[in-house]
Amino acid sequence: MRRNPIMHQHYDPKSIEAAAQAYWARTRAYEVTEDRSKPKYYVLSMLPYPSGALHMGHVRNYTIGDVISRFQRMNGKNVLQPMGWDAFGLPAENAAIKNHTAPAKWTYANIEHMRGQLQALGYAIDWTREFATCRPDYYRWEQLFFTRLFKRGLVYRRNSVVNWDPVDETVLANEQVIDGRGWRSGAVVERREIPQWFFKITAYAEELLNELDHLPGWPEAVKTMQRNWIGRSEGLEIDFAVAGESTPLRVYTTRPDTLMGVTFVSVAAEHPLAIKAAHANPELAAFIEECRHGATAEAALETQEKRGVATGTFATHPISGERVPIWVANFVLMGYGTGAVMAVPGHDERDHEFALKYALPIKQVIRPLDGGEIDVQAAAYSEHGLLLNSGAYDGMTFEQSFKAIAERLEKCKSGARKVNYRLRDWGVSRQRYWGCPVPIIYCPACSAVAVPEDQLPVILPEDVAFSGVKSPIKADPEWRKTICPQCGGAAERETDTFDTFMESSWYYARYTSPGATDLVDERANYWLPVDQYIGGIEHAILHLLYARFFHKLMRDAGLVKTDEPATNLLCQGMVIAETFFREQANGGKEWFNPADVEIERDERGRITGAKLTADGQSVQIGGTEKMSKSKNNGVDPQLMIDRYGADTVRLFSMFASPPEMSLDWNESGVEGMARFLRRLWAGVQSHVAAGAAVKLDAAVLTAEQKAMRRKLHETIAKVGDDLGRRHTFNTAIAAIMELMNALAKFDDASAAAHGVRQDAWTAITLMLNPIVPHTTHALWQTLGHVETQIDDQPWPQADDAALVRDSITLAVQVNGKLRGQIEVSATASKEDTEAAARADVCVQKFLDGVSIRKVIVVPGKIVNIVAN
Repeated sequence: MRRNPIMHQHYDPKSIEAAAQAYWARTRAYEVTEDRSKPKYYVLSMLPYPSGALHMGHVRNYTIGDVISRFQRMNGKNVLQPMGWDAFGLPAENAAIKNHTAPAKWTYANIEHMRGQLQALGYAIDWTREFATCRPDYYRWEQLFFTRLFKRGLVYRRNSVVNWDPVDETVLANEQVIDGRGWRSGAVVERREIPQWFFKITAYAEELLNELDHLPGWPEAVKTMQRNWIGRSEGLEIDFAVAGESTPLRVYTTRPDTLMGVTFVSVAAEHPLAIKAAHANPELAAFIEECRHGATAEAALETQEKRGVATGTFATHPISGERVPIWVANFVLMGYGTGAVMAVPGHDERDHEFALKYALPIKQVIRPLDGGEIDVQAAAYSEHGLLLNSGAYDGMTFEQSFKAIAERLEKCKSGARKVNYRLRDWGVSRQRYWGCPVPIIYCPACSAVAVPEDQLPVILPEDVAFSGVKSPIKADPEWRKTICPQCGGAAERETDTFDTFMESSWYYARYTSPGATDLVDERANYWLPVDQYIGGIEHAILHLLYARFFHKLMRDAGLVKTDEPATNLLCQGMVIAETFFREQANGGKEWFNPADVEIERDERGRITGAKLTADGQSVQIGGTEKMSKSKNNGVDPQLMIDRYGADTVRLFSMFASPPEMSLDWNESGVEGMARFLRRLWAGVQSHVAAGAAVKLDAAVLTAEQKAMRRKLHETIAKVGDDLGRRHTFNTAIAAIMELMNALAKFDDASAAAHGVRQDAWTAITLMLNPIVPHTTHALWQTLGHVETQIDDQPWPQADDAALVRDSITLAVQVNGKLRGQIEVSATASKEDTEAAARADVCVQKFLDGVSIRKVIVVPGKIVNIVAN
């Protein structure tokens, strides 16, 4: 490092940041190993998709992680903060089509660009652990683990109903089906049944649910969402005999109390009974064909029109013996439960809607507990109550009838109690190209065979001609050809690829073991679990649930020793910004980027108007919304870095809002942060220019000097708590600003006061280091610490002695109204405090001509004089 303090009169972010980053790279400042002499701390922000450029959501996410990382390092922890790329997925295929290139080439170019952007922001990342999930040296271990789970019976293959685009010849996610058509091809989407690979996540449903209670560091909202998604329920499986069928029709219900109100049974279009009945029923066959083009998502089924066709067959009620018709309904899916539902229109809204449409009977079998009157012909009554019109069960409560009906059905072997989960096994097959190949070989003689470990990875070819119509590996017979590892006969490779959630379900563990010859090695048990995980709440269910599941799979395989992937979870809010538009002649809107708009504000900072910077024409204000391409209100982080510097962008991202709340981006706020950093820089430079500071002797300080020192140590205590425990970065920054304001008003030119200032500027520099590390890297040297690196300095500690007040300020009330303030010794007696209150000039004005009945002294807080 340089031997002399750095003295720059003006704050120049570009040169300051370049110098700091060069030093960090040269000294490999953030590379870590398993140092068992220190407590470890693993900070991880969810890895980005290499879409081409960072957005402000990325900046906020990774700045939060970096602040925590740097703070923990200064508190003596051995800190790991890694970075990688979630690089497989459909967006790369779409971009490849648009740009007439291969997905791999597009992806790798984006990674190079985005890595540079992250480095420009000065994040304390250990780049030696970087990986991209689309590289064979990453996904080979994913393939290996899959083959092991296949042999253990935790993955399996079965037919599943999917959205099929017949033009692009691919499966579509539910979000990619728009008005029944493929989002890209516009073709009418079919509901097709094809073989798919599944992870048996339901085998871990109970543990995934119960372990949520052992995650106190996770937001309750996330845990609630996962509990609802897992959806544990207790109910009955009930068999309805079907005439002419050897196998009964099985349904599951959580409301056996309504069993006597069943008037029909609904089955999915793909149910064997439906398909069999359709052979002799053209109307039903046409309806089933129509259902093949319908939605497969539960949410879509809830909102669509309820339609159905009778099969002409009947089931027998297991208690009453009545015949109930079997209908095919478009709201029942084969992939959920048994593909059949007992219909109780009197007490279920969906069944009620269906029954009214097709004139099916509606029976009341539940009455309200309060004895109120209901009309189930007009609306379903879905609350619990007392049974009626239910024979032997009349008058029973829900709990009583559940037990009685379960015992009867179990006795006659037509039903049984069962715990069910809403959670379904995880389908990981995707009929797309840009993903990790599923390591399975299909042999005519041996069926599905796992690729042997010594033949992994099965490499996805990257140099391909990609049109978006049919996956290149499906279209290439030579790629598919292989030899069966069991019998040596001719065989074919699986051409499906994995769901990209596979890669992001275990990446956090791979960071701990770079170069390992398995998924992880013994280093994983040093670093795991992640101490602080950071990401958006939109990942609460799928990614976070799959990561928890994968961690348990790795634990049971002996790869890790812990039960959960992360101890603490912070879900940051969105970044929002103003939108600006102009109405177009066709009724549409032309959206303008905030960077191209000049905003007019009133004295309170409220927007009153806006016009284009280029031509001065007025535009309309659309309000704040999440930054998006569609509304053109995204702000390019690189533009802000170039204009203000990385530390200013980091500082605004942390100051503008608490981390869990939405951040309202506005450039005037960014300009305010730039002014603050210039003021910080000038303050330190001015202090250093005043000469060397003497060693501070707290015992000889004046009252004013003690007060300034006390303010400093109060701030140290608050900022340490805000950054470490509370993660309220905005209040920490506000406290430092208050301290700097107090320092500016500290008008004392003595040597002792200069020593107080030296302590203050040193502490301010240390406290700001996690947030604006480039600036503090330079200021640390300016303050004379040319032989040390600020990141290696301990976090400043509050001096308890400095926090002790010689005197305290008390409010004085007369008859409950504030009339003055007094300064008394911190050890003043009740009598001395009362005398000081009576003697205060401001208070005396309200005591003239009255008699004092009593004086109440609340030590350290207030004096209340009661008079009449």
